[in-house]
Amino acid sequence: MENFDMSLVDWSRAQFALTAIYHWIFVPLTLGLSFIVAFMHSMYYKTGLEKWKTTTQFWMKIFGINFAIGVATGIILEFEFGTNWSNYSWIVGDIFGAPLAIEGILAFFLESTFIAVMFFGWNRVSKKFHMLSSWFVAVGSNLSALWILVANAWMQNPVGMKFNPDTARNEMVDFWAILLSPSAVHKFLHTISNGYVVASLFVIGISAWFLLKGRHTAFAKRSILIASSFGLISALFVALTGDGSASDVAKTQPMKFAAMEGLYEGGEGVGLITIGMLTPGKKYDDDKNDYVFALKIPKLLSVMAQKDKNAYVPGITNIIEGDEEYGIIPIEERMQKGKTAIAALKAYKTTEDEEIKKEALTTFEKNYDHFGYGFLPDKETAIPNVSLTFYSFHLMVALGFYFILIFALFLFFSMKDTLEKKKVWLKIAFWSIPLGFIASELGWIVAEVGRQPWTIQDLLPTMASTSHLSTSSVQTTFWLFTVLFTVLLIAEFKIMIHQIKLGPKEERS
Repeated sequence: MENFDMSLVDWSRAQFALTAIYHWIFVPLTLGLSFIVAFMHSMYYKTGLEKWKTTTQFWMKIFGINFAIGVATGIILEFEFGTNWSNYSWIVGDIFGAPLAIEGILAFFLESTFIAVMFFGWNRVSKKFHMLSSWFVAVGSNLSALWILVANAWMQNPVGMKFNPDTARNEMVDFWAILLSPSAVHKFLHTISNGYVVASLFVIGISAWFLLKGRHTAFAKRSILIASSFGLISALFVALTGDGSASDVAKTQPMKFAAMEGLYEGGEGVGLITIGMLTPGKKYDDDKNDYVFALKIPKLLSVMAQKDKNAYVPGITNIIEGDEEYGIIPIEERMQKGKTAIAALKAYKTTEDEEIKKEALTTFEKNYDHFGYGFLPDKETAIPNVSLTFYSFHLMVALGFYFILIFALFLFFSMKDTLEKKKVWLKIAFWSIPLGFIASELGWIVAEVGRQPWTIQDLLPTMASTSHLSTSSVQTTFWLFTVLFTVLLIAEFKIMIHQIKLGPKEERS
């Protein structure tokens, strides 16, 4: 522990979290708006009606503003892997770098090439090619997300690699195992469909504002019809993929799964908390109840985790103390095995004696699955922030069901052509715009806070991943980025609000 500067670790964490939170404000809207614009552009191509052209152009402009700011924050995020997390980048750069390189070479080039055609191709290229350029931008944007999410999923469930003791680095041995791991598939589908929900809420909310103001009503109705249809399908898909993602987390990250439910004492046939409050100050080894109050659905957590109503689900205490009956090794034993692996690697790297080298390698490989635990100072370090993970998860789920209701109602109102009469619901839709972004950020918090203390699950803790920097350097850049990102966010808000107030071009007067 004395080898790690925890102040540097905390500030590096804070800086990365700051950048990711700001970046993630822009990304979901980009992912969803790109497809909504492509749908509208297709309607214009199919019908040739001017009203679809102006609808497409308006939302395309909003997409463009958001896209530009999102790229700026995303580039900084990737640079931070090298500046603040160089140990991590050294150890897993061969694996983590591949998806990022593909993202840059393939996906980003695809979207950046066709985005120029999409914005400036009106009356300059054929209508069909112009319409297809919108789809290429949408596909490219989502492919960018694919490779980033594949890289992130690998950190949460490292597969398809082998540790090379000669270079002390993890190296890729099976690209397809990384790309198609259940963690990567669930994370990609769940995250991009969440982006579609955020964008659909945004379009409905802005369109509701136009209806409340009595401006551009035909445009607003068209936009709501597209967005509510797209949003309802996406929100249902989010629920479906969320179930798959939770099941995967239960298998690959049981501590995170226990924290999501605030579950300290596991068992068979465990119920799912629908509404509850954690006991403040609860420790894994005290006698306090887990919850002040909790409303449970019997056995549903076991079903979610293992698709078996009587399946065993370990709690935080079970994972820390171990459970021999279910093959759970105590954390302290894993820490000892990890220290053995670290010592064996050191012996392998320093000795010239071939017999000692061979024996050290055997010992290292035998204990490698526990390697990261050797860096932990104590067993409590293996527990993430339970309250933040628990409340983020449950609020996110509650908002997800609320969004399904909103989309279903607005689709119904659109089909009945009664939108203008639903003043209360129009106001609710407008004020629901931030909720989409909040739900999206909460999902990110569950994924990233819940997996602590790991950068790479079980193999590399966050404290061993940082660069050798001075804490003051990271503090300085943290505050610089805070100012920069805030200025960018305010700039985006101002430009967007200005464009929204102007409204669709042909209806201005």
